Amino acid sequence: MINKLVLENLKQRPIRTSLSILLIGVPVTLILTLVGLSEGTLEDSARRQRGVGADIVIRPRGSSFMALSSAPIPEGIVKMLSQEPHITAVSGTVIQALSGLNSITGVDLESFSRISGGFRFIEGGPFRGPDDIIVDQFYAAQNNLHAGGRVGGILNREWRVAGIIEGGKLARLMLPIRVLQDATGNTGKLSQIYVKVDRPANIDAVVASLRAKLEGYPIYSMEELLSLISVNNVPLLSGFIDVVVGIGIIIGFAVVFLSMYTSVLQRTREIGILKSLGASRWYVLNIVLREATLLAVGGTVLGILLSFATKWVIAEMVPASLTQKIVLPWWPIAGLIALCGSLLGGLYPGYQAASQDPIEALAYE
Repeated sequence: MINKLVLENLKQRPIRTSLSILLIGVPVTLILTLVGLSEGTLEDSARRQRGVGADIVIRPRGSSFMALSSAPIPEGIVKMLSQEPHITAVSGTVIQALSGLNSITGVDLESFSRISGGFRFIEGGPFRGPDDIIVDQFYAAQNNLHAGGRVGGILNREWRVAGIIEGGKLARLMLPIRVLQDATGNTGKLSQIYVKVDRPANIDAVVASLRAKLEGYPIYSMEELLSLISVNNVPLLSGFIDVVVGIGIIIGFAVVFLSMYTSVLQRTREIGILKSLGASRWYVLNIVLREATLLAVGGTVLGILLSFATKWVIAEMVPASLTQKIVLPWWPIAGLIALCGSLLGGLYPGYQAASQDPIEALAYE
């Protein structure tokens, strides 16, 4: 009986109900989208590192597993590494940050191919001159580029698109390593070094040997590096998600509070009739809280559906800039956040409704 009454109350006010569900769905979408972008970006970074095919990664002194230091690596270390036991291939790269989350990598195609097997070209081919650039399929799609075309706005120069490659290795844009070194004032310096070992069983021994010889340099096996790439290991990102969750609770509270408060005012006489017929305080409060719960469930479902929409929009509009992942474990978390905000928002209006004097309520115009 009480459930039917709750459903009828929501059906009788379709505009208010729809707006409440929409406004609860918005913070759910916000939470799922930002968590999806965080995990999607980190997963894409891990996938690109794995795609290189290296066994060991050497980074500059003072750098973390995610961010590179401004102190680059002397290029001479590459020659030294190539003479170490069990090392079959070494390739250094230069990385330069661009606008947004994009970066450009300077690469020596010959040494990089010995580690990774090389790039797979969809259009065009390797560098043919110092003005050539290679882009991946996502950057090409976002900027409508084709092999042989021109692209500007990168390092204040215009470049010829030598080739378009499949994504999944290094950055979305590549230049000849000497060209990027000279353009960024890093002649003879590297941002990181990839190492290939003859057998997987020798990786740990080579890592230990290199750490002893290159003191102060962060040296990771690829599996070790990939295990570190997670939201929990990026403090600023984790804190940012906590802030977004807090905003979601506040918005859910405010939306349901206003909706339930307005609903209670509109149904003053109805509540008076219920109380005159013997309805207890808990009965009236129960009606309001059940309405708030249904609004939270509807908002959660809408928010989940909208997160698929934002994923599609991002993939269509900016595939080279952002990567969103659908994070299933966060669905119940987002739903719980919406529910908490909704129940908190419904408590005061529900208590106010339950406390009304039936005679005053019946006299209300």
